[in-house]
Amino acid sequence: MPTGAQALLRTLVDAGVTVCFTNPGTSEMHFVAALDSVPEMRAVLALFEGVATGAADGYARMTGRPAATLLHLGPGLGNGLANLHNARRARVPVVNIVGDHATYHVQYDAQLQSDIETVARNVSPGWVRTSTSAEALPTDLAEAVAAASGPPGQVATLIVPADLSWAEGVQPAVPVAPATPPLADGAAIEAARSALLGKKSALLLGGSALHGPALRAAGRIAAATGATLFAEVFPRRIERGAGVPPVERIAYFAELASVQLAGLKHLVLVDAPAPVSFFAYPGKKSYLVPEGCMIHRLTTDGQDVAGTLEALAEVVVTRETARAAPKSKQPVSIPTLPKGRLTAETACRTVAALLPEGAIVSDEANTSGVSFAGASAGAPPHDVLTLTGGAIGQGLPVAVGAAIACPDRPVVALEADGSALYTIQSLWTMARERLDVTVVIFNNRSYGILDVELQRVGAQASGQKAQAQLDLADPPVDFVAVSRGLGVPAVLATTTQELATALRNAFAEPGPHLVEVAVPPVFSGRRLKALPMVLGSLESLPGPLAKALKRRIAP
Repeated sequence: MPTGAQALLRTLVDAGVTVCFTNPGTSEMHFVAALDSVPEMRAVLALFEGVATGAADGYARMTGRPAATLLHLGPGLGNGLANLHNARRARVPVVNIVGDHATYHVQYDAQLQSDIETVARNVSPGWVRTSTSAEALPTDLAEAVAAASGPPGQVATLIVPADLSWAEGVQPAVPVAPATPPLADGAAIEAARSALLGKKSALLLGGSALHGPALRAAGRIAAATGATLFAEVFPRRIERGAGVPPVERIAYFAELASVQLAGLKHLVLVDAPAPVSFFAYPGKKSYLVPEGCMIHRLTTDGQDVAGTLEALAEVVVTRETARAAPKSKQPVSIPTLPKGRLTAETACRTVAALLPEGAIVSDEANTSGVSFAGASAGAPPHDVLTLTGGAIGQGLPVAVGAAIACPDRPVVALEADGSALYTIQSLWTMARERLDVTVVIFNNRSYGILDVELQRVGAQASGQKAQAQLDLADPPVDFVAVSRGLGVPAVLATTTQELATALRNAFAEPGPHLVEVAVPPVFSGRRLKALPMVLGSLESLPGPLAKALKRRIAP
């Protein structure tokens, strides 16, 4: 007779969820034991819950379908919260299965007892449930999958008391079909059309608008109307490269974003919120929409983004708009290998020049990676996955999930040294699963972004104790040794030529590899220098905007 755990697994598979990222404990052992009875389910072990949750996020970004996570009680869920926060902000489908004490054991308040539902609601506000009977357990899970699958995607959390997992005679549930997303209403489409046919207009794309048919429809709209295409600061997935409609990401620094958006009269939001500053800063604006600019929301949560953009294109792209459209910009040049000493900028240019076609780039390089966007604009078509919620430790787990989702595509993880240490256990999972991931660690031995933020928030501290909180040089981390210890071959690159050789070797050989890149900090002396890279690369921007940005960030 099937147990509750077996029924759970069969329900997941029948609903199309065939990957589960696990870090189980005692209360989940019946789920673990049942894995061999459902061969369609791929179980991927992570050595830390934050790796499991981040991998589920990366898998969902590339497939549009949920993976499951298996977590141990409230503390296990707590360990996975940071990357579930990123998944929530990315609005991707994830199904958490969190074990709990047996129903009759709760009364004793054992050491691992906690209020799991309260913990879960921080990252799973739209759907949290504790199953109360073995018979209802599979139906609860089927509804969790449907809720996670959207639209829009969300994190759904089902809490499973241990005695429901070991109960016998439990039957799997019939899958519940998720809701079908509707198009935006005609009034929203007409308002966007009118706005885009005016002067100084732009589309701000987010979520599912930044890849596939949705992005191509947006590109046709921009070409016909002259509107600028912007992307949210940290998109969950953005398609880029030669032949892909160019999109300018809003800058992380609010001062620079204000320059990008200056002069706009109409801003059409497509699966994205209005731009705001990441943090509050003394004397600086939080709401970044220029005064006098009208906001038009084309889509709301749960609507068909690609279909709505296609409908907008049908009413915007006419013979008249095609004739009146401004001339297209000069094509972006194909990246070439740089010369000179190894810096963060030359490292990014080297990666861009050697990037394989169809690559998936998980970007958490932070300050060291700011020039990659501009350097890779003319690279072969690729996808970039970014730090959607700002909680660091995402890049390596997301790369794991993306590699499992798309085993026929190479994955490149651009990773900062500080962020990498949050979820370095990801390397072990890459080795165990033999994933085709090339990890590039930018090691500048500092929390570079915080060096900048210390100045930007107006803090006057510059003493030894303050600076020590931003410094990773003592003792220095040997990422090559750490990587080899976790089963991933690794090399250290100290010159651009060594980096190019290491990347060529890694891309040519299947399986995971790590390249530690020794680079100086991009932002030194706690000053925002006049760098031609702050928005990725000013070379990829219109001339007047590039000049304005250079003036704005000059020391």
